[in-house]
Amino acid sequence: MRFVFTPPADHAAGLLTLPWSEPLAEWKDERLVEIRQRGISRHVVRFVYDDGELYALKELSERLARREYRLLRALAEVNIPAVEVVGIAVDLDEANPQTDGDAILVTQFLNYSTTYRAVFSNPRGMQPVDGLLDALVELLVRLHLAGFFWGDCSLSNTLFRYDAGTLEAYLVDAETSEQHPALTDGQRRYDVELATERVGGELLDLQAGELLPADVDPVEVSEQLGRRYESLWQELTREEILRPEEQRYKIAERLQRLNELGFDVDEVELISTGKGNKLRLRTRVAESGRASRQLFLWTGIDAGENQARRLLNDIAGFRAYLEQKQGRTVSEVVAANRWLEEVYDPVINAIPESLRGRLPPAEIFHEVLEHRWYMSEQAGRDVGTTAATRAYVKEVLPTAPELLESSEALATTERLESGASADSGASVQSGEPLETGEALESSD
Repeated sequence: MRFVFTPPADHAAGLLTLPWSEPLAEWKDERLVEIRQRGISRHVVRFVYDDGELYALKELSERLARREYRLLRALAEVNIPAVEVVGIAVDLDEANPQTDGDAILVTQFLNYSTTYRAVFSNPRGMQPVDGLLDALVELLVRLHLAGFFWGDCSLSNTLFRYDAGTLEAYLVDAETSEQHPALTDGQRRYDVELATERVGGELLDLQAGELLPADVDPVEVSEQLGRRYESLWQELTREEILRPEEQRYKIAERLQRLNELGFDVDEVELISTGKGNKLRLRTRVAESGRASRQLFLWTGIDAGENQARRLLNDIAGFRAYLEQKQGRTVSEVVAANRWLEEVYDPVINAIPESLRGRLPPAEIFHEVLEHRWYMSEQAGRDVGTTAATRAYVKEVLPTAPELLESSEALATTERLESGASADSGASVQSGEPLETGEALESSD
């Protein structure tokens, strides 16, 4: 066997002791675990829990494994949401070195991820069709802007994460993908056609299994994918004619709109025409994680980008509350640290241990703020964070499905004795700052 791991590879060194010389379907090892809600795959896929990390192992031909390994690394370099590749193990045939033998691709499991089937089963207050389609379309557009042809875009080849009430899509399967300097319109259209066909088929399967809401038409939904893709693509790439007197503010308005959509502009070009100046923009995927990095710098909280924006907004509101109360300016760092101690930590500490694996802590905090808003609307007054947290823990959080890699599932799962084919498978502002100095109580 030959092992190729991405640097730094020391965190995956324990994987070297797995029975790589045997077919993946026949492996017997105490580190093998079963993942709930796993999907269907054309390859043998198994999961290994080693040294506190969960990995997905997929068996396929060496040619496809090396291709997918290279493409997943390339996707990471341009900030495209995708599973993180760890390495490949190749079964060398010394007698026939040109033979395309078997290989195993190793990826790190995407923490707090879920499948489209789980989203339909438990939409958590969102319209599952809208949430899934918007996330999938944005991922496809990001790929195309970066010169990647997916070739197998589908809900099954995507994992989803909740991010402040929205969904973010992550590419899972890249073995049919291609990387180009830029895609032609024909390549883009063909990729969208493939996605439309596959998504329609997946929704028809859900309908046959009575897992799809009665008012959802699989054909109509799949056709929406193409329309939503075209709408986002046009917003990002369209050219427009500007009059000289409106040029400055129109350009600023367009750039702000693109930034809100999560994209940056590499180049702004103005071309003189008889009717005015033609604005042409070259768009690229925005540098990811700005809000997340700022939140982590101030508080040490690891959060998704939308979650981080929500929490930063809450810190800003808390800072304004402190300044009004104290009658003087409070620095951002001081406000963030007091918010962490007096607002965020009490909420998270109130979550029973048995429920903490359901959602990321930042998502739980976001949902508590949402729940506080709804309770306050019904009561006609601000019910406060303490009451909202207690009600959320009792009424809302227990309904959240266990995610694919929940700690409870890993702790209680049965070890597999034989191989299995599996798939790795509008925010409401909180208004007033949160109360301070309250001790939140939780009840199991």
